[in-house]
Order: sequence, then C-alpha cells, then structure tokens
Amino acid sequence: MPLRPFHLAFPVHDLAAARGFYGGTLGCAEGRSSDQWIDFDLFGHQIVAHLDPRARTVAVENAVDGHHVPVPHFGVVLTMPDWHALRDRVAAAGVRFGIEPHVRFAGQAGEQATMFFYDPSGNALEFKAFGDDAMLFATGKDPA
Repeated sequence: MPLRPFHLAFPVHDLAAARGFYGGTLGCAEGRSSDQWIDFDLFGHQIVAHLDPRARTVAVENAVDGHHVPVPHFGVVLTMPDWHALRDRVAAAGVRFGIEPHVRFAGQAGEQATMFFYDPSGNALEFKAFGDDAMLFATGKDPA
C-alpha cells in the first residue's frame, strides 16, 4: 500500500505567528483556514494549527543518543537533500535549534541526520533523514 499523508492537529497560541513560521520560515503552503485554525502542507502531510491562547507545551525530555529529546514532538522524515535545505533555511531565518543538526546513531542501525527546533508556540519539531531509507525501522538485529 502506498504511503498516505498523515494529519496532525496541534495547539498554537497565536495564528499569525504560526502562519509566519509554518508558511514563511518552513515554506509550507497554506490550505483552508478560519479565525480559529490554519491548514498547512508539511512536505505532503496535512498539519492544522488550532488556536488555543492558553496553549502551553509540556516540558518533558527523554535521553536519546546523548541528547535530551523533547516530548511530544512531530516532524517528517525527509530525503537527505531536503533535510540539508531545510536545515539551511531554518538557520538562515535565525531559528534557534533545540538540538543542533547532527548525525545520530553514527555507524549503527538507524543512523540518521536529525535536528530539533520549536515553533513560536513552543511545539517541538524534529526533521530527520537517512542515507538509506531501509534504516528507518532498523533494529540492528539480524533477521531470523
């Protein structure tokens, strides 16, 4: 079955700031919108920023490969060229990385380029890429 786009709705405290970040900084095309929500095309996936002026993120982190990964977070697995282009675009926009772009699990199953940053409402985003997409679900165990 071909991979289908996912849909994610998430809270933001300011729709104008969300529009500037997702539409401007990340370059996501805008779809439908109202005074309460905005649809964005995030690399072919539908994300919807819903207004909640009281929205606050949960500050939980889990240790992964020597870094403190924010939970919850969302993002997309990109091609390596798209990952590099997004890294450069985000850096040029002056967005501060929560976890700097780097290679995680170097030399191991699941080796990946990854980066974390936050939207203006504090939602954590992770974008990653694999040199070999077969590593997406690799466990490092030999198949039986």
